[in-house]
Amino acid sequence: MSNPARRFKDSVYGQFARVGKAVASPRRLELLDLLYQGPRTVDELSRQADQSLANTSHHLQVLRAARLVEAEREGLFVTYRLADERVGAFFGALRGLAESRLAEVEQVRREFLESRGAMEPIERAVLFDRVSRGEVTVLDVRPQDEYLFGHIPGAVSVPLEELGGYLDQLPRDRVVVAYCRGRYCVLALDAVDVLKDHGFTAAHLEDGMAEWRAAGLEVAKGAG
Repeated sequence: MSNPARRFKDSVYGQFARVGKAVASPRRLELLDLLYQGPRTVDELSRQADQSLANTSHHLQVLRAARLVEAEREGLFVTYRLADERVGAFFGALRGLAESRLAEVEQVRREFLESRGAMEPIERAVLFDRVSRGEVTVLDVRPQDEYLFGHIPGAVSVPLEELGGYLDQLPRDRVVVAYCRGRYCVLALDAVDVLKDHGFTAAHLEDGMAEWRAAGLEVAKGAG
């Protein structure tokens, strides 16, 4: 007969491994990152993650089986959200661990920024200082529902696809700083390209909402 203590350890570590198996996929990690920004329908997640509806649904079911996400049906649509704040904290800790232990993370990021010809991003502390002095306009270029769920105080919601029609409302005597979901989101980089093409002085924030929340900074909700 097997040792009861051994059975106990095999059982409890087996449960821990369920979470590990659930997040052992780049696609599922991306879905967690998107859901960290706010609840999403399967269709929205499929579009934003650039994968098929069938694959998105499959990955969500794996995450749900590990109790990392929850789902709610409203008519024809199923909306997913993180199970609770601890899931977001877990994702942030996992990403932070990878950043601290794997030099390849920063290497990949640096090579991508250089391939885009992107300037050095503005750091959070610098943004605080320049906002306090009225030197910058801060744009949240994520979809509006993400902005409503939580945004940097004082930021203006201008989703990337609407930026072209908003340019005439932006002051040209101030630097425009764009931000999006996090350090690995490219929406802000695309926004900076549009702004510079139209003669604005623009930069992207080094952080996004993921880092902002993780740092415990004030988060505004609603229309601002």
